[in-house]
Amino acid sequence: MTKFQKKLWIGLIVMALLSPIGVYLPEKLGAGEAWGEWGADALEKILGYVPEGMKKIADIWKAPVPDYNFGGESASMETKIISYIVSALIGIGSVAISVYVIARLTRRHEK
Repeated sequence: MTKFQKKLWIGLIVMALLSPIGVYLPEKLGAGEAWGEWGADALEKILGYVPEGMKKIADIWKAPVPDYNFGGESASMETKIISYIVSALIGIGSVAISVYVIARLTRRHEK
């Protein structure tokens, strides 16, 4: 592993560990949901309407772990924080594996 790769992995892990800020600050500051993570119902409250394109596709995809929370709506703050970190690590791992597989496949076809 190169020095750059080590720094990259350290940076990704630090960002994963910092990810609970997105759940902690909105709750402590009474801001509701994390900024930009609004569903159609929250957008309607904020804007007064839901964009037509969003209405059409709002129910197509359901997240495997809604709100990155393995403990459900009534989960404690500790569970939410751990869930955020685990979700971040799963996301980083998924992207890393995908990039690795794609790189291996493209190298194989170049030869």
